Amino acid sequence: MKKLLEFIGMVLLVTGVCGVLRELTGGWFSIMGFTRWIIDPIGFLEGRELYAHIVVAALGIAVLGIAGRHREQHS
Repeated sequence: MKKLLEFIGMVLLVTGVCGVLRELTGGWFSIMGFTRWIIDPIGFLEGRELYAHIVVAALGIAVLGIAGRHREQHS
């Protein structure tokens, strides 16, 4: 379970950070375009993409924290 949480947390964190970088640079990093598949289909986030990516990164940090706590309890 902890490996799954670590994987999900890392994916969320990397996606959020890449999205923030893409938004701050005006889409200059084309390799980070995969973040558009996550945020753009959600209509009410239009114009708030930067904040949405920050939330995704924070969620990734939270999931990694939960995975770390899970590891401490079961070691």
